[in-house]
Amino acid sequence: MFQYILFDLDGTLTDPKVGITKSVQYALQALGIEEPDLDKLEPFIGPPLKDSFMEFYGFHHEQTEIAVEKYRERFVVTGIFENEIYAGIAQMLANLHCAGKKLAIASSKPTVLVERILEHFAIQAYFDVVVGSEMDGTRSRKEEVVEEALRRLVPQIFVNPSERSAEESSIQQINKKALRKSIAMVGDRKFDIEGAKAFGLTGIGVAFGYAQEGELEQAGADYIVETVAELERLLMK
Repeated sequence: MFQYILFDLDGTLTDPKVGITKSVQYALQALGIEEPDLDKLEPFIGPPLKDSFMEFYGFHHEQTEIAVEKYRERFVVTGIFENEIYAGIAQMLANLHCAGKKLAIASSKPTVLVERILEHFAIQAYFDVVVGSEMDGTRSRKEEVVEEALRRLVPQIFVNPSERSAEESSIQQINKKALRKSIAMVGDRKFDIEGAKAFGLTGIGVAFGYAQEGELEQAGADYIVETVAELERLLMK
C-alpha cells in the first residue's frame, strides 16, 4: 500500500516533552515570564518555534528572536537528550526498512538537531532522507519541509508535464496520481496532516502524540492510529 513514508519526529517517533517544555520555560524566564506548569507548554511540541512564541505569548519580532536564542541555549546542550523513543518504534522502522519501504524524516525542527536525535537513538540508518528546517528559521513550515523531503525521496512526482508530449503527459499524470497514493505522511499534529494534504499524500495521524482532542479529525487525517503496533500494521499492508 505504502512504498514511501515520511515521518514527523517530535510526538511521532519520540516523546520530547521534557526537553522542549523545559527549554521553553527557560526561554520565558529570560523574558521575565514564569511558567511552572510544563503541561501548559505542550502546544510548543510540533509547530515552528517562532510561531509558537508569537501565538501563545504575543511576542513581537525582537522578543521572539531572544526567546528562540534562549531556547536553543538550553536545548542543544541538555534538552535535546531529555527525550525518549516510543516503545516499538525502533523495531517498526527496522521492519519497514527490511520490507523495502523508503523512509524519510520531515520535521520542523532544525535538520542538525534532528540528525543528532536520530543518532542518539540509533535509528538514523533506517532513513533514506532526513529533512528539517534551517537554523535561521527558513523552511520551517510543514508544507516546505514535506516538499523538500518529497523532492529528495520521490523526485519523479515533480517532473513538469509540459516537457513531454500530450500522450506522454497524460500517462505521466496517471502514474503520478498512483505514485502519490503510495506515499504517506505520519505525524501527531494537524500540521503534519495539512502538509500531507498539500501534496495529495495519505495523512496518517498518531493519537499517542500531542494533538488536541479532535485535532487530527478536523485536519482531515485519512487514518488515525492509537498505538505503534497499529501504525506498523497499517504501513506494512
